[in-house]
Amino acid sequence: MVSETFDGGELIAFATSAMVAVGLSEDRAATVARVLVKGDLLGKSTHGIALLPAYVDQIIIGGMNTAGDPLVISDMGACTTWDGQRLPGPWLMTKAVKEAVRRAKSFGLGAVSLRRSHHTACLGAYLAEPLESGLAILICLTDPSHSSVAPYGGCTPVLTSNPIAFGAPTKGDPILIDMSTAMLTNSAALAYARSGKDTPSPSFLNSDGLLTSDASVISATPPGSILPLGGLEAGHKGYALGLIVELLTGCLSGHGRAETHEGWGASVLVMVFDPGAFGGSSAFVQQSQALVELCQSAKPRPGFGEVSLPGAASLRNLRRQEHQGIVLPPDVVQRLASLAEAHGLRAPTAL
Repeated sequence: MVSETFDGGELIAFATSAMVAVGLSEDRAATVARVLVKGDLLGKSTHGIALLPAYVDQIIIGGMNTAGDPLVISDMGACTTWDGQRLPGPWLMTKAVKEAVRRAKSFGLGAVSLRRSHHTACLGAYLAEPLESGLAILICLTDPSHSSVAPYGGCTPVLTSNPIAFGAPTKGDPILIDMSTAMLTNSAALAYARSGKDTPSPSFLNSDGLLTSDASVISATPPGSILPLGGLEAGHKGYALGLIVELLTGCLSGHGRAETHEGWGASVLVMVFDPGAFGGSSAFVQQSQALVELCQSAKPRPGFGEVSLPGAASLRNLRRQEHQGIVLPPDVVQRLASLAEAHGLRAPTAL
């Protein structure tokens, strides 16, 4: 089987129809669908429309709530905390980013601490809106119901892959960062486990603490774990980054690991910065552009044709696939076809 190419608009329409068919309102379903497809456009196939069958299943069993709004837990100037009530993560995140932008424009900083969100999909999909207004954005996330990453020096899963996303404007393309603080995201690890393929380099420990490239150890009994970013030699740094994310999300929102949680329930921090409230918007762009040019002018080391910036590959993917169509792996195509058949929908047609 080979990968196939699809029109992004058709994928959005299909995903919207699939979620409407199981009870999500059309406006919320369309928002979720756009975020999922944006993940694919950016080249994050594990966090794109591949998530749709799981989202539909979660709506059916009641794990993802379809009605209601986030509850405001606290509200103080630049900051607010919401309880997401396990509503669709991409819909909640879209609202949270808009709210953080609104507050940043009033206070210089805007922060939304969000707890009990359902799965949020690709964090990089939320960076564009603030950047279009010349703002910078930081997003970090954990899910205290899930443990897949062992603390450095241990082999019992405690943390999860705890991603960080950041976007900053320059005079040209923005700097876009979307990374896990573990060697792999949970979705990528599960994709390797489903395929039966080993990771290119050892990225896991089994339950006895032995290094392995076999992703199936994460679902073994007792479970193995994903290594922190940096692996065996420098994993203390990824471990530290993961703890920072936990503190800024689960601890700050009051929904962390002090209690036992069941089901998806992400804790998220969205922070938006207005450079105009600090050293000035023009000064920020001047300095960020200088950083870009200094990095890009560095002599490439052997094996590299050029030095690129974080997010450059994602932007290339976005621009190419917006015009040429979105490439989906064969297993994702098959899962979408099965979903269409199960709910009496027409599956997307390859270009």
